[in-house]
Amino acid sequence: MEVVELDYDNLITRLLGVGMAGGRLTKKVSELELIKLCAKAKSVFVSQSSLIELHPPLIVCGDIHGQYSDLLRIFDKNGFPPDTNYLFLGDYVDRGIQNIETISLLLAYKVQFPENFFLLRGNHETSSINRVYGFYDEVNRRYKSPRLWNVYQVVFNWMPLSAIISGRILCMHGGLSPLLNDIEQLRRIGRPIDPPSPSLELDLLWSDPDQWTTGWQPSNRGVSCVFGQDIVVHMCEKLQIDLIARAHQVVQDGYEFFANRRLVTIFSAPHYCGQFDNAAASMSVSEDLSCAFKVYRPASKAVRLAAKQAEESERIRVERKSQDEGSDGEENRKEEEKEKSNEGNNNFKDGEENGEEKDSD
Repeated sequence: MEVVELDYDNLITRLLGVGMAGGRLTKKVSELELIKLCAKAKSVFVSQSSLIELHPPLIVCGDIHGQYSDLLRIFDKNGFPPDTNYLFLGDYVDRGIQNIETISLLLAYKVQFPENFFLLRGNHETSSINRVYGFYDEVNRRYKSPRLWNVYQVVFNWMPLSAIISGRILCMHGGLSPLLNDIEQLRRIGRPIDPPSPSLELDLLWSDPDQWTTGWQPSNRGVSCVFGQDIVVHMCEKLQIDLIARAHQVVQDGYEFFANRRLVTIFSAPHYCGQFDNAAASMSVSEDLSCAFKVYRPASKAVRLAAKQAEESERIRVERKSQDEGSDGEENRKEEEKEKSNEGNNNFKDGEENGEEKDSD
């Protein structure tokens, strides 16, 4: 029996359509299609190195965490692939309400434009983390398929852990490692991998800079380590690089420098978890390696409050409707209404953009 190849252009169009009010993922994209997407994405990751070597111009983005409308906002303001080249630094799932849409669109772009679109692995692209912080529950609730969740984990285990831009800007999700001695180590990282502790691979996903630290110290996260400004300066000289670009931490303005501008943290999920008033940012790297930042301000508190109240009202309405209709077919109807509520709350509107560009120099 002939296996029918997915039309990835069509899949991308449908995934983008889900971002509009009233779109429903499970009605537009089947579980089988997502499984095929993951299989193809895995083959693309297998064909590329653990250290991705890139050349500008390109846009570098940090954590997304299932905030699908904010991902679309980034594409809208910077250009959709393949017109613009992208590098994402990990943490695509967990916390947010549209994790499946987020990771699936990113994987579809990776498959369709493998030499223009790049995805690094974050610490939330590990089974022990996304089993607990939202992704597993969302896949189970919407597709009722632990199998599908496992298929995504296979893809995650093949994702690259680092990238280097023109040999001068080193990128990863977390940070540096005391086990990192040279760039060649990053190329030699074997995959698939579930990073053990302690390890270079774990540090690339988990470590953090810390302004109060000198040298290397254990992390308060209980995983990996933190490192001081002295380590950043030393490692930049040792690895012959100019800048370290990483994500992994919420920063108020969307980006934040450390160690006299030798390291920058980029976070691309505004109003993170609905609890922080942080802005988001993306970093544009030009051909001469100069960097500029586009900042995405969160929606006003009044807008967020209204959206939250609307979501709560919809939730109550759905629960009452389900109770009135009885148990026959109740779960399917609740699922459809839940998705409609979640996906209808996207705030993908030009009027909400309050971006600004700032030169890093």
